[in-house]
Amino acid sequence: MLPVNEKDIVAAIQKVSPAVVSVATLKVIRENFFDTIPLRGLGSGIIFDSNGGILTNHHIVDDADRVEVVTTDGKKFHGEVLGSDATSDVAVVRVDGENLPAVKLGDSDKLVVGKIAIAIGNPYGFLLPGPTATVGVISALKRHIHIEDHMYEDLIQTDASINPGNSGGPLVDSSGMVVGVNTANIPFAQGIGFAIPINTARRIAREIIEHGHVVRPYLGISGVTLSHEIAQSYDIPQEKGVLVVRVGRGSPADRSGVSGGDVILEAESQPLKSWEDLQHLVQNKKVGDKLELSIGRDRDQGKINVVLAEAPR
Repeated sequence: MLPVNEKDIVAAIQKVSPAVVSVATLKVIRENFFDTIPLRGLGSGIIFDSNGGILTNHHIVDDADRVEVVTTDGKKFHGEVLGSDATSDVAVVRVDGENLPAVKLGDSDKLVVGKIAIAIGNPYGFLLPGPTATVGVISALKRHIHIEDHMYEDLIQTDASINPGNSGGPLVDSSGMVVGVNTANIPFAQGIGFAIPINTARRIAREIIEHGHVVRPYLGISGVTLSHEIAQSYDIPQEKGVLVVRVGRGSPADRSGVSGGDVILEAESQPLKSWEDLQHLVQNKKVGDKLELSIGRDRDQGKINVVLAEAPR
């Protein structure tokens, strides 16, 4: 008999695999008046609703002219992109289906480093007779990475192999609960893959289904992490916090009196170590929430309350 842990892994893969689909895309690029170039893409998806709701990645379906979904039993469906979000790399696709096999979504907040992680998907288009599974562990949580000038936040890091075409598929725990959506690997670093926490993906999917887009709050500034060197160069008395470089006209920050050259020392009474800290805090708020900022301006210090508004799209 197989050891219990191997049995659990096998059972988890068998439980989730029927709900893993291939997502094939076609984008037509017009080269000139007469000629077009078809660009094809391939990824994976997760049926989370038995009536045809599918989670996948934004980068898979972005600007696609046609989306085709293929299930593990070979059925083909036209896919309608209900909406996608570049910031989180989450997209929702709908197919016209009934009683489709659907996964159960877990709770990514309960993940711990060292827990078994199973990445399931469609690498290189190998879907039939079933998706590919790779097994590893949760290597780290709340990872922030830059890929092609884009910042992805709060990702799950795993050493389960995530290959081209695997993105959009599920990251599963040993009980068969989906805890993440595979999103990226780093080509030059072996054994490092990333997934979007399922709690994030579920929230984004809910907003896409309800609104057609993600309702995201914004502060309306651009800034940089304040360092000793920057402080010396610009004769800034503070040496920690976020230096406000620009304030958008009419933005929440502008309406509340934040100015370029201010240093945001604290947000919600928590010291800010970096620009990324402030971005993360804002992204976890809701439109209409108040954000209390401790501001350093020249040699003075005070507090400003900013009411967050919906980010322009």
